[in-house]
Amino acid sequence: MTGLAEALVELQELTRRLRRDCPWDREQTARTIVPHTIEEAYEVADAAVARDDAKLLDELGDLLFQVYFLALLLEERGQGDLEQAARLVHEKLVRRHPHVFGGIEAETPGRVRTNWEAIKRDQEGRSGIFHDVPENLPSLLYARKVQRRAAAIDFEYPDVHGALADLDDEVLELKEAIDVAREPAPETEPDAHVFEELGDVLFAAVNVARRINVDPELALRSMSQRFRERVERAEERASAAGETFADLSLEAKDAYFDEAKEEFR
Repeated sequence: MTGLAEALVELQELTRRLRRDCPWDREQTARTIVPHTIEEAYEVADAAVARDDAKLLDELGDLLFQVYFLALLLEERGQGDLEQAARLVHEKLVRRHPHVFGGIEAETPGRVRTNWEAIKRDQEGRSGIFHDVPENLPSLLYARKVQRRAAAIDFEYPDVHGALADLDDEVLELKEAIDVAREPAPETEPDAHVFEELGDVLFAAVNVARRINVDPELALRSMSQRFRERVERAEERASAAGETFADLSLEAKDAYFDEAKEEFR
């Protein structure tokens, strides 16, 4: 048995023992485990984006355990097991890569994706433009997947400049809607038209992100983290100067924030 095979079998045996002997693991169901699976997937993504290889290796192990555990739950219900899951994905990957395992040509990543969509429709019996788009995806990823399905039938702007122009138009329409409705009081319902226009802006921004190969979910999370780090550093600078950041004027806060930005650069 190879080292890889031995490690995978040992993890499977450990999963079975935890399911049998641990009171917490015994009580879990697919529905209670899935939130942890999603959390682990995000932690994998965070480590990959941060280029932290040690953390990525650790988080991949956590995610792998989630796969083993969910497969074990399927096995308990007589609905499949880890071996079947592995064989199914193996068959699927071979089927969807005829440019590797068959005579189809696909010289670019874009052509590969086009082939994938055709195979899903023609060989896997998926019908409709928006087949198998999970509605419980995070909204940014849901928007991107919907757009990808439309792009698969060439219903999209010819290039990123068209997508950017659409984003500019949507921002202008949002500004006009806000001018009419005015800014609402805190904790009140937004104006319905402003709500729709903001949705258009976000959708258009996702479309731009898709065209430049940026994952909008990861990009926004990364920017949110950078903003948080800069504000925290600005607060530290204010504290070092004997000031309370929260009590400062907006102009003073901005000054500390700009210093923090320069420091992180």
